[in-house]
Amino acid sequence: MVCKELVLKIEEKYPVDAALSWDNVGLLVGCTQQDVKRIFVALDLTDEVVEAAIEEQVDLIVTHHPMLFLPQKKVTDETVVGRRLIRLIQNHIGCYAAHTNYDVLGMAELAGKQLGLLQAEVLEETGWEKEGIGRVGFLPQEMTLGACCEWVKEKFHLPSVKLFGDMETRVRRAAISPGSGKSMIDLALEKKADVLITGDIDHHTGIDAVAEGLGIIDAGHYGLEYIFVQDMAKFLRDCTDAEVLTAKTVFPFQNV
Repeated sequence: MVCKELVLKIEEKYPVDAALSWDNVGLLVGCTQQDVKRIFVALDLTDEVVEAAIEEQVDLIVTHHPMLFLPQKKVTDETVVGRRLIRLIQNHIGCYAAHTNYDVLGMAELAGKQLGLLQAEVLEETGWEKEGIGRVGFLPQEMTLGACCEWVKEKFHLPSVKLFGDMETRVRRAAISPGSGKSMIDLALEKKADVLITGDIDHHTGIDAVAEGLGIIDAGHYGLEYIFVQDMAKFLRDCTDAEVLTAKTVFPFQNV
């Protein structure tokens, strides 16, 4: 299958029109007519992912986060992004990103199911066929915030999470927004959530949310989104004969 044909299959499932206006999704590097026999799926296009793809002689990398957000005025080996682009082009490896279109049409439902939410509904509607970012629903049972932290760690296989709120506060209704969820706090409150599970919450945002009556479990940007890798890999295996490899789960930071 050539790259263009594979792109059409991906975008039939996750149309680029479903992406948010600020996003940059689709084929970002590569030749549309290149044969794709081996695919490598990762959350981010790190140096390690690039080198692993080269070693495995893949034809296309599919990531969640786009390697290119801002216009590039030059591509040289003097920048991180430039070096990665050069390595990909030198080794005839394309790169495709399915970001907020996947968030809307894949990640939101997947995360809600993984958390075990009941009666789940869209947290933020985007206008795309009643789909949107995140989910809000009921936990399987009422529990304390402390127990909810343990629940999140178990369901997403995380070594730790960060909690804003009293460990003993009882919670029943939860919102989840994988990635960076600071902008979801008001929506979570509007939808009567007791706790928001997300990532990238700063000090002031966290304490202000608690003052509004919302507990925050910061499970990390990577911690909630790495589920993309296996889900996208399964989709690609189902829709193509190409061999699909996946990046190892490696958390980008450690609490020490």
